[in-house]
Amino acid sequence: MARKTKAKAARSISKRRRWTPAKFSHADQFLKLQQWLLPDDGIFANLKRHGNTGWLPSQLVWLALCWSWSECNYLTDAFIQAGEWCELIIGKTPLTTYQGFMGALVRWTDQLLPRLWSVLHRRMQEISGKVWSVGGWVAIAFGGSRSTAPRTESNEQALCAPSYGNGKTAKYRKKKSKGMRRKKNEKNKAQPQEPQAWITLLWHMSLRLPWMWKLGPSNASERAHVMEMLGEGEFPKNTLFCGDAGFVGYPLWAQIARRGLSFLVRVGANVTLLTERTDCIIRRQGNLVFCWPRAAQKENLPPLRLRLVRVKIGRQWMWMLTNVLQCAQLTSEQIVKLYRMRWGIEIEFRGLKQTLDRKKLRCRNSQRLFAELNWSLLAMAIGELLALKEQLASPKSNARTPPPDPKKRSLANTIRAIRYCLLHLKDTPKPGADLRSRLRRAVTDSYVRTSSKRARYCPPNPDKKPLGDPTIRKLSTSEKKKIKTLTRMKCAA
Repeated sequence: MARKTKAKAARSISKRRRWTPAKFSHADQFLKLQQWLLPDDGIFANLKRHGNTGWLPSQLVWLALCWSWSECNYLTDAFIQAGEWCELIIGKTPLTTYQGFMGALVRWTDQLLPRLWSVLHRRMQEISGKVWSVGGWVAIAFGGSRSTAPRTESNEQALCAPSYGNGKTAKYRKKKSKGMRRKKNEKNKAQPQEPQAWITLLWHMSLRLPWMWKLGPSNASERAHVMEMLGEGEFPKNTLFCGDAGFVGYPLWAQIARRGLSFLVRVGANVTLLTERTDCIIRRQGNLVFCWPRAAQKENLPPLRLRLVRVKIGRQWMWMLTNVLQCAQLTSEQIVKLYRMRWGIEIEFRGLKQTLDRKKLRCRNSQRLFAELNWSLLAMAIGELLALKEQLASPKSNARTPPPDPKKRSLANTIRAIRYCLLHLKDTPKPGADLRSRLRRAVTDSYVRTSSKRARYCPPNPDKKPLGDPTIRKLSTSEKKKIKTLTRMKCAA
């Protein structure tokens, strides 16, 4: 009888040790997800911290994520709430003062982000399966947007453009609205420029998750940001970058080609291309063209051999340029599909500004403001990653049925589920009400709409001009000779 009693007790203990959502509190579930995301502190081994530092990097990361997930309007209230959550989840509040917390973020964010991006990429590839690529391509979109900052002296000095109002667009506006401009008087003064932070984002198109990003002032160059990320980041061999008409130019395309990667960019009258053909007629599948500006010719840089394709997306015909020369590797149908998928990056920006309420940032110091924006983006990416993990691992998705569409994932429902469970960390949820179940159900509406979601009134934008067609001219005799010379030099080397 004693042996049976001991065996029964051992079985009951083993059952209790099994991780069942209904038997554990929300705090235990968050701890499990944290251990999956960051199983150890190995990625932070090379960080040299001060000897008196009493917190671990993983603890600071978790505190910053909880701070970014908080719904409090004031940053200090969000820090107090995040500290209480960390006390319940990891058993310790890494930093007890708001000033110390912000000082640590300003000091360590730039060193922590690249390490966390690498972890994010590994976890994305682990859970993705068939959804990792589209038609054999790991499609990554790039795009840019701005978030407004408070009108403080620090933000104005760091974020405002010093030559504001002297550009071509500003002069065009003044000329166009000459008769409608306000009269200069004391009652109706013109407002100074509003400080804004520029966000350039690389976004995984099939998983619909942020890949990495770069921040800068309001007059930052998104092309320069992308080139910096290309030099610093790591990408799969079959990566295909997809961008809108702003991401054009020989330096950017040459850097992508030098890394052995591919790109697909919309072009128009903002580019000039060269061709060997006399008629310059571009077929539907596309003709081979050269991108070789005068500056590249003077520096004896080789021309970029590209393929120009004209496709119809919706009601509009568009010109698409790619360095994938074989039509079989990237067909016109794939180009249309990929460019339509690229639009999801704009929805990602909308989620950051509306769902996480980062349309206007809250920090009054420029360095702290960049830290706030960096951790808001990371909190959004990790929240979406956790939701995608549960949705792809749901019992309904198996080898026979197609995987769930990441397009159905809802950022609003994901953040709502995370915030609810953080506010009820001590509670033991009922079956189906735990964090993992809530994340699994964080999808968009499935009903069929009876009316359009298009805005009833869309004001016209006078500054937005038609993109037009790219300028295509024939190669001159001297340019043809120079191409042959550069080809011989390349073969000899």
